[in-house]
Amino acid sequence: MSSKAEKLLSLAGLSFEGVTAESLRELFRKVLNARMYGIGFSAYTEGQKPGDILTETQIRRRMEIIRPYTKWVRSFSCTEGNELIPKIAREYGIKTLVGAWLGNDDKINQQELENLIKIAKEGYVDIAAVGNEVMLRGDLTEDELIAFINRVKQAIPGIPVGYVDAYFEFDVKPRITAACDVILANCYPYWEGCHIDYSLLYMKEMYNRAVRAANGKPVIISETGWPSQGTNFGAAMPSEENFIKYFINTQKWSKEEDIKVFYFSSFDESWKVGAEGDVGAYWGIWDKHENMKF
Repeated sequence: MSSKAEKLLSLAGLSFEGVTAESLRELFRKVLNARMYGIGFSAYTEGQKPGDILTETQIRRRMEIIRPYTKWVRSFSCTEGNELIPKIAREYGIKTLVGAWLGNDDKINQQELENLIKIAKEGYVDIAAVGNEVMLRGDLTEDELIAFINRVKQAIPGIPVGYVDAYFEFDVKPRITAACDVILANCYPYWEGCHIDYSLLYMKEMYNRAVRAANGKPVIISETGWPSQGTNFGAAMPSEENFIKYFINTQKWSKEEDIKVFYFSSFDESWKVGAEGDVGAYWGIWDKHENMKF
């Protein structure tokens, strides 16, 4: 193989040609046991959905399951029991990226922000995320979001504050990028119809676009993943094999290049079918019954 071909293969990830399904699973477990940088924490059990109240018992049970495999957890909300996640994570020695979920209901937004600030002042927040994909959804204006970011920054000096959105939003909305201490970029080759063979290469380009927009600020991949079942999205095919390949390549790149990645997700969540179609229920490393899939 030529050096150019070897370089391209390295950029695109490991070659899995000729690797058996069982060997893939063994490699997956080996990589998982080496611990991820971070993971998106799913606490909703079967039959639950956002709006339901999470209990300390279910959060603690799931935190114990993921504890050996990750250094950080990302939470997505600071209400409805989600505000318990950061404190419990810290008890287990896990660092926290704590999110306030913002939408088009100002009353809920205010409660999310107040709780985020309170949790941070209590010492349970390592990085604060003000909003998740509100620009992508069009729930707030840029001015509204920037005002929320600045409010949190002023309330908790010394703790990095950022905003989570698709990688390209930081390129096209420089005022929001400028307001953040840290850029929290969601990178999903799957949702852009990318074939698994080119997915790592594509994620690297997504990440690099966010890095260029960040202008020297730190960039964290706040979400990335691949579904293990469901309907194709363009050339992107959900399958257990592709899930494992994507996970292995992501973790290998994260460790080799010191890229901070929060993998999505910890547990399968049936409620997500409503927003994402059949693939929505199958992003977890563990299934909805809390069993490791592979």
